[in-house]
Amino acid sequence: MLQSRQSEAFLALAECGSFEQAADKLHITASAVTLRIQNLEKQLGQILIVRDRPCRVTAAGQELLQHLQQIQLMEQHLTQQLQGKSSDSAFYQLKIASNADSLATWLLPLLKQTLIQEKITLHFHVDDQSETHHLLEAGLVNACVSAEASAMKGCVASPLGTMHYHFCCTPEFAQQWFSHGVHRETLRDAPAVIFNAKDQMHTEYIQREFGLHSSQYPHFFVPSSTAFVDAITMGLGYGWLPFHQAKLYFQDKTLLEIAPELCIDLPLYWHHWKQQSTPLQSLTQLLTTQARYFLNG
Repeated sequence: MLQSRQSEAFLALAECGSFEQAADKLHITASAVTLRIQNLEKQLGQILIVRDRPCRVTAAGQELLQHLQQIQLMEQHLTQQLQGKSSDSAFYQLKIASNADSLATWLLPLLKQTLIQEKITLHFHVDDQSETHHLLEAGLVNACVSAEASAMKGCVASPLGTMHYHFCCTPEFAQQWFSHGVHRETLRDAPAVIFNAKDQMHTEYIQREFGLHSSQYPHFFVPSSTAFVDAITMGLGYGWLPFHQAKLYFQDKTLLEIAPELCIDLPLYWHHWKQQSTPLQSLTQLLTTQARYFLNG
């Protein structure tokens, strides 16, 4: 049986990255944190923390961290079910994982009214749409927006709708790089704008349709939704933009969609545990009935 004091010390150290900061967080001495971590490692027979600057968890420590974080979420669910909300706040708190494009376009406008009326605050975890369900599986979030259609054991996956991505660049960029069309040879030379190394939608599409690995063409990594759009509108490269972001630039001719046949349709799904708190049920009901209108709007 894990002792709560040892678990608290481990969680604080994993979060803060130093024994001194963990001690301040727990209002104890750094030596007390050290002793609790040592006793926990002795009990489990595993080194849990690499004593470095900053400290970091080992592989065994990561397993324990995910276990303790999942327990925290379960306790939060239980408290919200029994009390309706935490005892020290008028607001519910939920942790949601989402891809950056959904968060930057349709998700918050859809949720806004319900969040205000139901007094719900959200802590967002942002990751690629192909990765967000792993955060749910690890117990780090209550629910997620994902491109994964299959639900994990104990979970439900409901279709939300489809995000439409358009192949975009500035008129000047199109003239310089795509004057002879968009094909394997021009894509080999033209610089691309990619969100980050996890952006499988872009890289897998180029490889599937044109046989080019990302190492075979120049590209920028711009891991910010706003800066991503800026990079394309500046003419640094071409990229795929969600329709909600691209449409205004199409209207004022800042950007062109020079290859409509390269539009990518990305189905999205809402994943959550079968047992939901009341506020999460409200969000689930809203998303599963209304998201498609926002996505296709």
